Amino acid sequence: MSVDPDTLLAILAMMAATVACRLVGLLLPAGIEWRGRLAAGLEAMPVAVLAAIVAPTLLATGWAETLAGAAVLLAAWRLPLTAVIVIGIVAAAGFRALAA
Repeated sequence: MSVDPDTLLAILAMMAATVACRLVGLLLPAGIEWRGRLAAGLEAMPVAVLAAIVAPTLLATGWAETLAGAAVLLAAWRLPLTAVIVIGIVAAAGFRALAA
């Protein structure tokens, strides 16, 4: 089994980013009040990281997964997490069945 250098580099970079985020959370005092753009940026970070991980997979795998991802995005706009997960599973299975 061989490991692609680009894949290994991506895994190591994600590991370093995860460790850095955890260390910053431990090292910064809890009493700091975040305001303005910094607060908005920190609140948006988890969504941005998740989108950066999920989007390439949705767009590179096929039309069934891309449509299922679009269905999940639409469902996530208003529905609770459990419903969004169920819709994602059903949409992925349904679109894959249509593709076969």
